[in-house]
Amino acid sequence: MAGIDVAERPVAEAFLQAQPVSWAVPPSRPPLVGRRWAVHVAKYSLPVVAIILLLSIAMWPELQHGLQSGRVTWRRLAAIDPNAGQMVRPSYRGVDDAKRLYTISADTADRAGPERLNLVAPIGDITLQNGTWLEGRGKTGVFIQHANELDLANGVMLYRQDGTMMWSKTATMNFKLGAATSNDYTHAEGPFGTLDAEGFTMVDKGSVIQFRGPAKLVLNGAH
Repeated sequence: MAGIDVAERPVAEAFLQAQPVSWAVPPSRPPLVGRRWAVHVAKYSLPVVAIILLLSIAMWPELQHGLQSGRVTWRRLAAIDPNAGQMVRPSYRGVDDAKRLYTISADTADRAGPERLNLVAPIGDITLQNGTWLEGRGKTGVFIQHANELDLANGVMLYRQDGTMMWSKTATMNFKLGAATSNDYTHAEGPFGTLDAEGFTMVDKGSVIQFRGPAKLVLNGAH
């Protein structure tokens, strides 16, 4: 029987060692994981997209009417608590007669009638005639939609862009007129100093504040 000579054995071993070895490589896991993840995402995202599209179709006539009339009603997309029957974090946007934007937001809103909303932690923002803005907030409030008025109560604070701040028990913001008023004791602070009065009224589209007396005014000293 023929064999490999001892002298040739290192050559044969070198030949065998030099041959490439082929192994069966199984499919890698990352592509499989990626496909499973895509299927999982599509399974849950497609129903959500479908619901959003249905809501958009249902709301379009109302939104279109609101835009044509110059104002947008309370957003139906705000979260609704089915147990309390209230809107959570609602937001309202509109424009006054001069096409200036105003906004109203709150933590919660309960409809108390066709044109009345009871609000918790309401915030109203008015753009004034001179281009500045006035913000008012309170712990509670009532928005009368047909009158474009927000009645604030319980710890009311109003802030005007020029740095004037006023505190009162109650106040009414009229978004159509761009004004605010209160018949309660008012404490005001601003660049001018401090002032205590029996109430205030904003006139000339909010550019002038009139305080009702008796009043006490302390002016800041000249710098």
